[in-house]
Amino acid sequence: MRYSKTLLVCLIFLAVFALPSRAGQDTQEKTLTENPSKLLVLWTSADREVALNMVFMYTFNAKKYEWWHTIRFIIWSPSSRLLAEDEELQREIQKMKDIGVELFACKACADNYGVSEKLQELGIEVKYIGKDLTSMLKDGWVSLTF
Repeated sequence: MRYSKTLLVCLIFLAVFALPSRAGQDTQEKTLTENPSKLLVLWTSADREVALNMVFMYTFNAKKYEWWHTIRFIIWSPSSRLLAEDEELQREIQKMKDIGVELFACKACADNYGVSEKLQELGIEVKYIGKDLTSMLKDGWVSLTF
């Protein structure tokens, strides 16, 4: 009889506390599957340390560990010149590309710095990006700007 009461209390506890929690997880997982998350990383800074120790590190790991379904990385303004000149950054960008991060560079900016050809050689899609950026923002992409 004593074990029956203990079992009954455990079952009630599970029904009240544990099962709704798991049901919420199932709903959350289903939502993430139905609506893949999209991240836009807009890199504008010529700060090399921030690029290596934050922007590139986070972007790479976010893709590697599937924190986001789709990641687009846009190189804009002085970052295009920095990337064109820095071999270590180029290697890091290649790692991102290899893992599936989509890479773009603003053509107007790259042309202004005279680095469009170099960025294309790195496998980066160089294009006028303003319209695409606007569409991504309107479509609900989460954006990070550095």
